[in-house]
Amino acid sequence: MIKKNLITLLLTGLSFWGFSMGAHADDGSRLWLQQSSKGDASIYLRTKSTPTTDIAVQELKDGWNGGQVNLEIKKQKGMKRDAFTISSKNGTVTISSPSDIGLLYGAYKLLQLQTVGSATANFSITESPFHDIRLLNHWDNLDGNSERGYAGKSIFWKVQGFPRTIGENATADIRNNPLNNTAYARANASVGINGAVLNNVNASPKVLTTEVLRMASQYANVLRPYGIRVYLAVNFSSPVVVGGLKTADPMDKEVQNWWKNKAKEIYSMIPDFGGFLVKANSEGQPGPMDYGRTHADGANLLARALRPYGGIVMWRAFINNPTDPDRAKQARIEFEHLDGQFLDNVIIQVKNGPIDFQPREPFNALFDALHKTAEMPEFQITQEYLGQANHLAYLGTMWEEFFKEVMTYANYKQNQLRARYNAIAGVANTGTDADWTGHPLAQSNWYAFGRMAWNPDLDAKSIADEWVHLTYPSLDDKQHATLVSMLMRSREAVVDYEMPIGLHHQFGDSHYAPGAWDNRPIRRDWLPVFYNQADANGIGFDRTKATGTDNTSQYNPEFGDMVEDIRTCPDKYLLWFHHVSWNHKCQTGRTVWEELCYRFQNGINEARQLQRDWNSLEGAIDPDIFHDVQVRLMTQTRDAEWWKDGCLLYFQTLHGMSFPDFLEPPTHTLDECKNSRLNVGLYRSPTHEELNKVR
Repeated sequence: MIKKNLITLLLTGLSFWGFSMGAHADDGSRLWLQQSSKGDASIYLRTKSTPTTDIAVQELKDGWNGGQVNLEIKKQKGMKRDAFTISSKNGTVTISSPSDIGLLYGAYKLLQLQTVGSATANFSITESPFHDIRLLNHWDNLDGNSERGYAGKSIFWKVQGFPRTIGENATADIRNNPLNNTAYARANASVGINGAVLNNVNASPKVLTTEVLRMASQYANVLRPYGIRVYLAVNFSSPVVVGGLKTADPMDKEVQNWWKNKAKEIYSMIPDFGGFLVKANSEGQPGPMDYGRTHADGANLLARALRPYGGIVMWRAFINNPTDPDRAKQARIEFEHLDGQFLDNVIIQVKNGPIDFQPREPFNALFDALHKTAEMPEFQITQEYLGQANHLAYLGTMWEEFFKEVMTYANYKQNQLRARYNAIAGVANTGTDADWTGHPLAQSNWYAFGRMAWNPDLDAKSIADEWVHLTYPSLDDKQHATLVSMLMRSREAVVDYEMPIGLHHQFGDSHYAPGAWDNRPIRRDWLPVFYNQADANGIGFDRTKATGTDNTSQYNPEFGDMVEDIRTCPDKYLLWFHHVSWNHKCQTGRTVWEELCYRFQNGINEARQLQRDWNSLEGAIDPDIFHDVQVRLMTQTRDAEWWKDGCLLYFQTLHGMSFPDFLEPPTHTLDECKNSRLNVGLYRSPTHEELNKVR
């Protein structure tokens, strides 16, 4: 995207806050919060004013054009504090809620209904969030970098020990720094996100120094009126590194007192501090097992320190130090026997799938294993394994698939409702790029996470439809339908050209390029060949109880038996749970070899069609945004071709079978694929001739 100069950014920032300075190019910074009216309504607050109600009133004054709106605090038995009711009768709208934050959520909902054309003269709706805690996990480091961040630098931190401040650069000054404006808070509140972990799960112990805590308190002050609580990821060895103790053993009295005093210090600065996120005994991070203790011992140490203040501990179940040959089994092995030993303000944070945010995974078996311990799903909004900021991959379809499975096979709703704390988290995709998310269309994933965190029964298409209405309100019906269709097809296209029919973890370097052949002398469960198990006879990872790792027995029998039986295992999970011959017939009627070839080819075809569809929107989208996405879609198509050629040529060397007639001949040799390092940055700008090929 063409970077705006300081003057343009200043004008954009002023216009964003309602000060019209005339027409300006759209840099994507307004997200889905573009006003559709001049805001000429009469807004009446019929309750005591608070900073939060003041925001709700101002939002409606700026954006609502439907007449009078009344805002009132109204307690209703059994209604969650952030739920709301909107009723409209003869053009007068009343928003009621048990709390001021519920009124703000209701105000944003009313503005959304107006934009999508659903705010009629007479209607009534009530909305209540399913998950009580709906937060973003920012993997931002104090040095200003963001792990797995593909949209620039951290929006919170600049250099070790200092937050972003005025004068650092134009983009951060005008928009991205919550200390300077409230754009970030506004975006989150508009979709009901009510928490933010400000730093990386691979946490620096310095996060708990007094200096950094003071900075976190400044962020908390800005986020608080929008209903957003601040959380911090903490390093388990902090008592040693920061406190100067000789040990971090959770059973040590000095260690216990250190955490108790640290909690007291935090709450003196941030009275509504949310709590700690902890990654322990995984990927080199310290934890209680270093001292012969359990995860429960470590989590409860922190939970006791936070308990007097209402804080929680989110203890990650991602254990990348497996004791079982099959890493997919590790989370359940590690935590099932500890069920009931955690305090009730501990929540086990579980990745949606059992390996690591792959393009497609079955749900993690741990979701059906803990009956006395709270669990929370962890989604990855940032596209670590789905083309990063280069590829279009709308993840609403992935999360809809997850919720359908866990609700059907893992009693998800019942398990969430019985817990004292009901939560969900998404690894954020925000950064200092002008459009926040690197790829302009990746904003849809931030939006979709907020909507599904609020209501997991929502379908991905209706959310995509909302997002397109709100973000590109000037599109006509045909253009609107085109963009919604692009979003809905995009993630399946990525699955097809990266890891179809259950293949997983086939990446080379940087979790971006193909590496199906990778057999370096490193830990075997980091290698693609470990997961594809491809040889002359067949392909796939056998996780059955009959002949494999017995992962299927970790699931509810209804799901476990279905995927155990090769006759009933869905094709989308075939190679995840089974090692099969190349001539095994899939449910489509094609052999496994033919199906792999078909899926890789289909992924390329879809990537090309995404290009054509986007090109049909030229003139209806801001030119800078249009060109930005156009180049990224070209990069995506190029990458899909490398994936097809590399993977299929490698598999062909193992079995010697010919390619089906429908498969395009490879344009690269296997050696070229092995030696190539795809640039994870933007591809070069296309020539006019290249663009004309996909028009």
